[in-house]
Amino acid sequence: VQLQASGGGLVQPGGSLRLSCAASGSIFIIGDMGWYRQGPGKQRELVAFITSGGRETYADSVKGRFTISRDNGKNSVFLQMNSLKPEDTAVYLCNAILQPRITDPPYRYWGQGTEVTVSS
Repeated sequence: VQLQASGGGLVQPGGSLRLSCAASGSIFIIGDMGWYRQGPGKQRELVAFITSGGRETYADSVKGRFTISRDNGKNSVFLQMNSLKPEDTAVYLCNAILQPRITDPPYRYWGQGTEVTVSS
C-alpha cells in the first residue's frame, strides 16, 4: 500500500493551494482519511480528517479556511486550503486507516508528505 501526496508549493499569504493524496496497492477497505502537518521546529499536528461516510473534523486553526474531501472511488483525499497564512507553512502528510485485505486489521498508513510554504 502506498499513499502519494501532491500539490504543495510556494504561495503568497492569502493565496490558495489544493493538496491531493491517492492510496494505491492492495486495498480492501479505507476508513478515515486525513492530513497532518509539521512546521519548522514544531510537533506534528492534525489538520483535518474525514470519515468514510463524509464526516469532517478540523483543527481550530484551519476552520473556515480549509476544506477536506474524498473520492472513495479513487481512494483519494483532498485538502483545499484558502486564505493561507505564513503559520500554515509546513510539510503536510496524508494518512489513511485501511485494511489491505479482509483478513488484515485496520492500520494507519502515511504518505511521504508535500511541502507548503506561505511567504511573500
